[in-house]
Amino acid sequence: MSGYIGRFAPSPTGLLHAGSLVAALASWLDARAHGGQWRVRIEDVDTPRCIAGAGEAILAQLAACRLLPDGQVWWQSRRGEAYAAALQQLVTAGLAYPCGCSRQDILNALAAQGALPPRHGERVYPGTCRNGLHGKPARAWRLRCEPAGLLSWHDRRLGAQAQDLCAEVGDFVLKRADGLWAYQLAVVVDDAAQQVSDVVRGEDLADNTPRQIHLQRALGLPTPRYLHTPLVLAEDGQKLSKQNGAQPLKLDQPIDVRKALRTAADALGLASLPGDDDTAAPADWLAQAVSAWRALHAP
Repeated sequence: MSGYIGRFAPSPTGLLHAGSLVAALASWLDARAHGGQWRVRIEDVDTPRCIAGAGEAILAQLAACRLLPDGQVWWQSRRGEAYAAALQQLVTAGLAYPCGCSRQDILNALAAQGALPPRHGERVYPGTCRNGLHGKPARAWRLRCEPAGLLSWHDRRLGAQAQDLCAEVGDFVLKRADGLWAYQLAVVVDDAAQQVSDVVRGEDLADNTPRQIHLQRALGLPTPRYLHTPLVLAEDGQKLSKQNGAQPLKLDQPIDVRKALRTAADALGLASLPGDDDTAAPADWLAQAVSAWRALHAP
């Protein structure tokens, strides 16, 4: 049996749209092309942004597209004990520390250093609380970003990648000031717990990869292989997302499902598949798509 395990991990802040279906289809195709398993994890750890019922609706959308997970669906909102154990491991090892800085505190410190980021740029944490809270109450927990220097990795589509994590990100948050678990910690802990060997996701998440690799190393966890898929862009050239008005997929009729899958396949470079017409059965179409994916991304 193949040791490959892939996953699709949507956030239930809305339903699947054209961009998120690209990531779902790519991760499913990669798992099937490798003869492996495909897991689904609902990343609902950021509870204030989650929409009631959206997780279940996403699962129904995936089922309509015949993208069915192997095994039980995981929900991050039920995984708090695992995240707490990981944080405690890091604290005990001296790799994580409490931070009392507000967003404004960080901006003020960066301004004093003449290092204010550009609009929408990364706020590189200046390390204010690295050596103590200086009388401030603890608000969040951060991971120490060390040693300095380039962190390099290989992306199966993008090729060689590198980032100076300390200079470009700084010590990043593991547990937020509002008490919620940060995305980086939750995804790393869950990928390891689900024995994920390959992460296939949108290119917009590529800049999260060095943070996750650093955290994997700190926790003594394996690093999966990564493949970041092309982004689907809106008419204004921005990434198609829920934030900029991406519409939920309409999947009520078989023709809607075929159209959505063909559009996603086209974005992945799988245009003109054999049997790609309005009469093709979903199972037959998906089998052809697996073969085409295998030809582009050979195991």
